[in-house]
Amino acid sequence: MSVSAAPAPRTAPRLAMWLVFAAILVAPLIAMRFTDQVNWTAFDFAAAAALLALLGLSVEAATRLLHRPLARRAAVAAAVVLVALIWAEGAVGIFH
Repeated sequence: MSVSAAPAPRTAPRLAMWLVFAAILVAPLIAMRFTDQVNWTAFDFAAAAALLALLGLSVEAATRLLHRPLARRAAVAAAVVLVALIWAEGAVGIFH
């Protein structure tokens, strides 16, 4: 019995996704050089990196394991919404 997954999707969109995530992490680092209004700690960067990594891995899993386009889109959308809600709660406490 062998288990096979779908072949890896094209490399360019995957690379673009990870580069966008890296840019999201670098943006506050650059902003902190120019203004006092952005004040991230090491914990903030670690939490953001963990959230973005989990989102990226979720997208990777959805594109590799789900074969129907609608199922892929639904899984990616659910992951994006979940990460956005967690990010917003961490940033401003929208659920309080």
